[in-house]
Amino acid sequence: MPELIPVNIVIADRTYRIKTLPKDEEVIRKTVKIINDKVIEFKTQFAGKDMQDYIAMVIIWYATQNVADSNNTMASQELAEGLQKLEAQLSKVL
Repeated sequence: MPELIPVNIVIADRTYRIKTLPKDEEVIRKTVKIINDKVIEFKTQFAGKDMQDYIAMVIIWYATQNVADSNNTMASQELAEGLQKLEAQLSKVL
């Protein structure tokens, strides 16, 4: 079983101690930075809200990004398949 390492992360002024694989630590830290940057961005756009509201906004933003990315990936795959079919048909003609 792989050795897990403890990692302290801070999200929206709260510290969390998690355990992760060493190879995943960098990805976690980059994700935490993105989350904290978005919290700051929403704090400047929507003054007067509490931290839970900002975290909810970041969650909605993040989930929306993932859905949009997966839709783009699916569209790209469909386009690639269509181009392959077209290329195959052109190869038959030539």
